[in-house]
Amino acid sequence: MFDFLKRPRPVEAPPEQKASAAGPVIAYGTAGRVAWTPRDAVSLTRSGFIGNPVGFRCVRLIAEAAGALPLVLQDGTRRFDSHPVLRLVQRPNAAQGRAELFEAIYAQLCLSGNAYVEAAGSGRPAELHVLRSDRVSVVPGSDGWPVAYDYTVGAKTHRFAVGEGPAAVCHVRSFHPQDDHYGLSPMQAAAGAMDVHNAASRWSKALLDNAARPSGAIVYGGGEGQGTLTQAQYDRLLGEMESHHQGARNAGRPMLLEGGLDWKPMGFSPSDMEFQKTKEAAAREIALAFGVPPMLLGIPGDATYANYAEANRAFYRLTVLPLAGRVTAALSHWLSAHFSELVELVPDLDGVPALAAEREAQWRRVAEADFLSPAEKRALLGLPVGE
Repeated sequence: MFDFLKRPRPVEAPPEQKASAAGPVIAYGTAGRVAWTPRDAVSLTRSGFIGNPVGFRCVRLIAEAAGALPLVLQDGTRRFDSHPVLRLVQRPNAAQGRAELFEAIYAQLCLSGNAYVEAAGSGRPAELHVLRSDRVSVVPGSDGWPVAYDYTVGAKTHRFAVGEGPAAVCHVRSFHPQDDHYGLSPMQAAAGAMDVHNAASRWSKALLDNAARPSGAIVYGGGEGQGTLTQAQYDRLLGEMESHHQGARNAGRPMLLEGGLDWKPMGFSPSDMEFQKTKEAAAREIALAFGVPPMLLGIPGDATYANYAEANRAFYRLTVLPLAGRVTAALSHWLSAHFSELVELVPDLDGVPALAAEREAQWRRVAEADFLSPAEKRALLGLPVGE
């Protein structure tokens, strides 16, 4: 009866645990199931990369330029001339070198917005392999974070579990405002412009198939009160036109008309003349989505940059280096966990010919800054402060 006089025992606070408060909300109802990519990457790759020259060239320019960047390995105090991580990156597997591996990573990011790198081997990774992004599916857990990656080929699926210890797969993705597990690719943003460009190419092909000029009209004057051709006459005329007067091999071949038929050639209409401009505008939109200056692609009508060298420098500064920085930072964090050593892969900007003039000016300005200490100067130049 005197329980009300007793003080309530203090409630012990639960041990602190780091977790996202919104994670369970994201994964509610999807725990343990595959979260499929919202866009068909296979179809986009087929129409926008394999079947479109502008998209193909944009992806190749970015992948080759970023894959060819010289890389250095360093920690906070020094740069390494020899290191297991550096040797692994220089020769990731028996079929690829460093440039081929990174070119595949950047190409997958441009095509699908996602890149997956597998570490093969027990213990420390002995090889690195780039997985096709259209074959990989993220399996989210109850907390919203991936618990596994499914790699599916045909009817076979291999699951890379994500648990204790370093993950077997490194997932690099672009920012997507409406997806929690997959990235948004430039190919998806440029899908509409690619459809327009492909349609314009098909129109041009059809024009070439019709003697490379706009079609005309065969006018039937009629005779003896007849105003139209009979079905037999119409079928015969259509067959002769297809077999004797269409296609590149029949270009310039004279047409013999009979029975009151007259050929009325047609000229280009204003809409036909604007069609080529529409195709060029679509090409510029594709280049804009990928971050490639149209001048580098040879697209006419673009004079944003004063010369080719300026456009190339802007391409590296605005597109290649930010992409390379994101990828190398993700790989550095992932490989550091595998090798139990904090190291950092960074692009060596002094080895990029397109940035030679900028780097020379930066070195000169930093060297002449007497108010900076040597450590501060090295930090400004991206060098370890301890060497």
